[in-house]
Amino acid sequence: MARTGLIYHPIYLEHETDGHPERKERLISALEMIRSSGLELELVTPRPATLEEVRAVHSPGYIDQVRTISERGGGYLDLDTVVSRRSYEAALMAAGGVITGIERVNDGLENAFALVRPPGHHALPNRGMGFCIFNNVAIGARFAQRMGMERVLIVDWDVHHGNGTSAIFYDDRSVMYFSTHQFPHYPGTGRVKELGMDGAEGFTVNVPLPWGTGDSGYFAAFEEILKPLALEFDPDIVLVSAGQDPHQADPLSGMNLTCGAFGYMAAAVKEVADRCCGGRLVAALEGGYNLSALAESIVAVLRGFSGEDPGRIDGEEDPRAAERIEEVKRAMSPYWNCFR
Repeated sequence: MARTGLIYHPIYLEHETDGHPERKERLISALEMIRSSGLELELVTPRPATLEEVRAVHSPGYIDQVRTISERGGGYLDLDTVVSRRSYEAALMAAGGVITGIERVNDGLENAFALVRPPGHHALPNRGMGFCIFNNVAIGARFAQRMGMERVLIVDWDVHHGNGTSAIFYDDRSVMYFSTHQFPHYPGTGRVKELGMDGAEGFTVNVPLPWGTGDSGYFAAFEEILKPLALEFDPDIVLVSAGQDPHQADPLSGMNLTCGAFGYMAAAVKEVADRCCGGRLVAALEGGYNLSALAESIVAVLRGFSGEDPGRIDGEEDPRAAERIEEVKRAMSPYWNCFR
């Protein structure tokens, strides 16, 4: 069985959002289910990200804006994104959770799941949005590169496209960003033809799946697109934006995944990490807003990371998803041998 770390800090509960869908009860529910799961995990206490580490992604002015709003007692970065009195510290610790995971998998821990909040994948260099303050996984990617892990694969299975992460690395050949997401849906980005620019075409891989896509559609996307691409890209580390909101019970989703699909996706990215980079794999929590579905899906991910067989993905082939997957392959074929 793999040696899997669980990264958590109590300050994540002090990012107060007052009844917002992205609320502290998400982590409380997940922790309760993890404790009752019987999984043997290594509990890891993170350190906060330094300002230098955050500035590798975010502008100094934006960082100061978040700190000032937090010090004044709170406010909003946009209509959806709350900042409270401890949010700045919590956001530094959320980014630090991913960084700590990277440090640990580079020092013997096989893989890690960072149970963090606030989430990050919508955060742009100079703007927070979509419940996100600092882009935790993007900050982690830049940190990994400073540690010598030059090629970073980011897999984002949140139901919403990670527009912030995509924008940050859109012209960067050293980072491959792969996203499955519902489309059309918030934030409106993530079309197949958004595939990179300035010599980095083909390094942004969007798989915009239609409303109602279930387990078989995601299975096909990972088997037919992610795995061959990832093996050709050959990353030095795999990072995951692990949003559990494609679950069929999630109130902010129109997708139809079961918990088993999250176990499969976790096993798939672990397989890539095992084959390419000595198992170095770190995931960070993004979305997921039905408390029980979120908690059960996180446990499924942890089981996948720990090496448990997720079992078969059942269900008939989804012709709508299959059509989109073929469209992605055609778009990627000029850039990757695996699709020629």
